[in-house]
Amino acid sequence: MQDFAIALAVFIALHVGLSATGLRQRAVHRIGERVYRAVFALASVATLVWVVVTYGPARMSLENTPLYAPPSWAFHATHGLMLLAFLLIVPGLLTPGPTTAGFEGALAKPEPARGVLRITRHPFLWGVAIWGAAHLVSNGDRASVMLFGGLGLMVLLGTRSIDRKSRNRDPEAWAGFAAATSNIPFAAILQGRNRLALGELWLRLGAALLAFVAIGYFHRLIAGVPAFSIGY
Repeated sequence: MQDFAIALAVFIALHVGLSATGLRQRAVHRIGERVYRAVFALASVATLVWVVVTYGPARMSLENTPLYAPPSWAFHATHGLMLLAFLLIVPGLLTPGPTTAGFEGALAKPEPARGVLRITRHPFLWGVAIWGAAHLVSNGDRASVMLFGGLGLMVLLGTRSIDRKSRNRDPEAWAGFAAATSNIPFAAILQGRNRLALGELWLRLGAALLAFVAIGYFHRLIAGVPAFSIGY
């Protein structure tokens, strides 16, 4: 359990303590933007692998005590939330926008908010947050709460950090993009600042459904438990 806790703490600290603070700017000033991004990507992958490798033993540890019992409706709620998560994660990965690293120049486009970006300007991160919530519903052990709760909170804080850095980088262009989008999913659409354009989304939504089915099918191989059963 201790190895897992350290791995998770390092992963979160890398993203919150470095990427979301002034330390990032100082690192970029020293080594350059491209080198920083390459090093950060490698460090992120390495620490994520560390988290994954130590999570299994942590779940089997005697220290992994239950914090709460999953409710009776957890089985169905988890699958509904996971479907929603995939419908944001996959289109988010396939629709890089102004809030995606390396695509900040998209702010200069006449209509930078298209597709899933009309729903939220952080579709991938919100998808990960919902993924975490889906697993928290069905897993009440200490290791799971640490993993899914920690990652969920980290990505939600990350949306605010990205917005702040984007606004500081180009205040005028960001103001127009922010006016037509929202951080919270569907908020801009409900407020009349944007519209839901399914015609821009159907291919990506199809890819999301295929990914949802594929991950569900191979979930036992990936995580050690079947997706479509209690204990997801």
